[in-house]
Amino acid sequence: MLSKLTDNKIVLVKRKTRLEELISRYNTIDQAKFYMEHLGSDFSDYLAEDRKYKEAVAEAYNALARLGRIQVVDREYISNYIFGDQDVVVVVGPDGLVANTLKYLSNQLLIGVNPDPARWDGILLPFGVEDLQAIVQEVFKSKRPIREVTMARAVLNDGQSIYAVNDLFIGQRTHVSSRYHIQLGQTQENQSSSGVIVSTGLGSTGWLKSILTGAANVVNSVYNSRITAKQESILGWDADYLLFSVREPFPSKNSKANLVFGRVTRESSLKIQSQMPENGVIFSDGIENDYLPFNSGLLATISVADKKGHLVL
Repeated sequence: MLSKLTDNKIVLVKRKTRLEELISRYNTIDQAKFYMEHLGSDFSDYLAEDRKYKEAVAEAYNALARLGRIQVVDREYISNYIFGDQDVVVVVGPDGLVANTLKYLSNQLLIGVNPDPARWDGILLPFGVEDLQAIVQEVFKSKRPIREVTMARAVLNDGQSIYAVNDLFIGQRTHVSSRYHIQLGQTQENQSSSGVIVSTGLGSTGWLKSILTGAANVVNSVYNSRITAKQESILGWDADYLLFSVREPFPSKNSKANLVFGRVTRESSLKIQSQMPENGVIFSDGIENDYLPFNSGLLATISVADKKGHLVL
């Protein structure tokens, strides 16, 4: 058996389904069904998704258990789980779960599995459950190609830090203006805005693209022009730099709006100092409860991370 060839663990990462989250909220499946149908939603879709996902997780577990030691970790415990240096990590999608797992890894290899191709595109999920046994064996034998993914990192002057696979958000957790001092190289200014987005190559087709597209279309509407977002704003996954964009900067007597877009490299980090007495945050990859408090006096240094993600292809 392959389990005799390695002592490495296989870590299977899964998440709660929408149905499980509804049951957690409404206590029973009947109450969840009543609530959703009362709102006119198709509850059968929740049931079908739950069934398909659990079948995929069970099938993945059975396939992996034949190959070696296996540990199942739910998404909510990933941040506290200690991965072994040689662990192989298998994530049963969707794509967001891959990103949320990858930032807690060091050099471990990650295999993304699409549990429901009819439901999810699976950009980060190149494999089906049926592929797992063959893929993991090839990974053990170092016969699979690996794609590197650049990450971002924010480090506070109190020692705390956070990684991002897609993007970082720096600003207020509520819908009020974020106030801060921003500096890139020798250029610096006080700003008031809806927050700052710092994007990796992997994340550049998501939040950053929507910001740039919206900004270009606003300018086109106001000035009757035909501006399009520059193609170079869409980065490769292994790009050695990050891009940042300030959302809705507001110029006033106390704030400027000149340093609103730029490139963050290993040689030129982005520095942001909070001027927010409360509710300032830095969160990553769209997970608002995975954040660092970022209130007055704290200084964040944002740079290309010192580690990369490793996705199995």
